[in-house]
Formats: sequence, structure tokens, C-alpha cells
Amino acid sequence: MKIFAERLKELRTKNNLSQNALANILNVSRCTIARWEKCKGAPNSSHLREIAKYFKIRCNYLLGLED
Repeated sequence: MKIFAERLKELRTKNNLSQNALANILNVSRCTIARWEKCKGAPNSSHLREIAKYFKIRCNYLLGLED
């Protein structure tokens, strides 16, 4: 999940979002975002779809299955 962590942080920072702002958008805690970005956890499929939808990207990109 290292690729997911890197891509999530990259997308968040490119969009000028703090961890807290993204957490509010996804309806999770800031600590959850921090864990995801540190490879200490992974989103469930529902959150993965929400992230992809928000950033207008494919889940496969987040998972490192495509560039």
C-alpha cells in the first residue's frame, strides 16, 4: 500500500488540502488520513471509491495498478 499512501498524499497536497480538510470531505478522522499516508492502514472499498470520485481519478491509479 506504499503506492496508495504516496499517491493520496500527493493528490491531497496538489489540491492544497490539509489532512483535516480531506478527513472532513471523506467523513473520517484526521488520524485516519495520517495513518493512510504513513502506510499504517488502508481505506475500505467504500472510502477508496470516495477518494477516487473526489479527485476525479480511477481507483486503479490510487492502488498503483495504472499510471
